[in-house]
Amino acid sequence: MLTTFLSGAITMGFLLCALCFLRFWKRTEDGLFLTFAIAFGLLGLTQALLALGAVGEEERSWLFIPRLIAFLLIAYAIVAKNRQEDSR
Repeated sequence: MLTTFLSGAITMGFLLCALCFLRFWKRTEDGLFLTFAIAFGLLGLTQALLALGAVGEEERSWLFIPRLIAFLLIAYAIVAKNRQEDSR
């Protein structure tokens, strides 16, 4: 029961971060914030699937794919932002 509660709290934290980055993106229209919002939304979705779905230990491996995509999005956004600033 505690694990489910903590997993829900982590999900809420990921989704709250996604909403904050969406707000920053709306204000600045910077693609970095939109990419971060999408990545944190993916992380929140993955955590919610882990918490709510009755996924066994052996069947969890496919849930690492959205996490990998989220981290690759974050890395891509940072590299793209740094290249954009270098060209100025």
